[in-house]
Amino acid sequence: MSVVTRFAPSPTGFLHIGGARTALFNWLYARHNDGRFLLRIEDTDRARSTDAAIQVILDGMQWLGLTSDEPPVFQTKNQARHVEVAKAMVASGHAYHCYCTPEELDAMREQAKAEGRRMLYDGRWRDRDPSEAPAGVDPVIRFRAPQDGETVIDDNVQGEVRIANSQLDDLVMLRSDGTPTYMLSVVVDDHDMGVTHVIRGDDHLVNAARQTQLYLAMGWQVPDFAHLPLIHGQDGAKLSKRHGALGVDAYQDMGFLPETMRNYLLRLGWSHGDDEIISTDDAIAWFDLAGVGKSPSRFDLAKLTNLNAHYLRETDDAELVKLISPLLEADGLALDEKSVNRLIAAMPGLKPRATTLIDLAAAARFYVQPRPIPFEDKAAKLLDSGALARIRDLLPALQRAEAWEETTIEAIVRAEAERAELKLGKLAQPLRAALTGSTASPGLFEVMTVLGHEETLLRLEDATNNNDVAVQKRD
Repeated sequence: MSVVTRFAPSPTGFLHIGGARTALFNWLYARHNDGRFLLRIEDTDRARSTDAAIQVILDGMQWLGLTSDEPPVFQTKNQARHVEVAKAMVASGHAYHCYCTPEELDAMREQAKAEGRRMLYDGRWRDRDPSEAPAGVDPVIRFRAPQDGETVIDDNVQGEVRIANSQLDDLVMLRSDGTPTYMLSVVVDDHDMGVTHVIRGDDHLVNAARQTQLYLAMGWQVPDFAHLPLIHGQDGAKLSKRHGALGVDAYQDMGFLPETMRNYLLRLGWSHGDDEIISTDDAIAWFDLAGVGKSPSRFDLAKLTNLNAHYLRETDDAELVKLISPLLEADGLALDEKSVNRLIAAMPGLKPRATTLIDLAAAARFYVQPRPIPFEDKAAKLLDSGALARIRDLLPALQRAEAWEETTIEAIVRAEAERAELKLGKLAQPLRAALTGSTASPGLFEVMTVLGHEETLLRLEDATNNNDVAVQKRD
């Protein structure tokens, strides 16, 4: 049997963390088994299913690298097929028309509430003749559910789950306006798409029992189910925005890498020994449903951030520059080929200090700022008249440098400090401030090497020629 999985989000909001993990597990299971991964947009709630919400899902899936093997299926386009199946079930006796009035349903609901139980339809139209139907009531079509025994689900995560059929009433398949309900649409679409494995959150476990009954009534093969425990916050409560449960697009905006998100989401409820850092290739090779735990996992933003720092260090320098360039350009910095090459050269010193692309872009900014560069308050205070005089004394030796590399530059600066009977920091700290506009940066001699001979001298000349540098402030 060729494995077919699917991710079926409702486009009524952002692609949240739980949905992204479900998509990842379906994608990995299909890739591990050389199967197919499909995407279905369950857009039957037309009031809330907007084009913008659909695009957010598609963009989030693309950013995560979870590409489907076929174009997305839109559930609303299959409504005629859903209606056809409902009517076929009426013809076979597995469904019937229900003419309950709204008042009758309200009375059932109130009685259930008074008795402290959940509302279950009482089946009053299961065996009644439609000729008894009240005038002016458009019927719904209800499934004739089995009333005795149990429905058994052999779940790949939860194990064997037994649900008494007395707890499952005759669900509505077609509303009175002729539109299909979620429960029917999901079963028909999964069958028609050839889905073999339904992997989703365990909040759908009862739905699985109802859907199993529909599959059996139609004589269709029931797919394998795997219901994933939900994700909680660090405090053990249901995951919410206060825990950092934002849309996938928000994590992209916060500067996280898709590789990080895939690795982190994989470890939210799935394990492979003690491995924490798991590449996508390894994830595909190792992933199986047996590794999914039964207990809820806990979302930890700090752990996600630390993992992102690892992936930043592992990412190619040119690729990182490509990723941060839009951030720098959005900040008003124009990047030419020279700037890009300078940033690539700077990455080995910058990326070990960053945890997100936002951090990295902020740290890289000084390398590509146009002259004269602005200064932070602390940096400006370092550039008093004495410091500027020491830099002026250093300039001739730097101008004469025949080789522009870290060891040579360091030797020149140390020699000048010794000549002036200064500790190295008394010269190095103002130099850093003049070259970066800050008091914190990668190593000074690394910075000077990356900036290059010409840019270093020009920035130092800008500082020493500006009599008001000590009061200059960065916006």
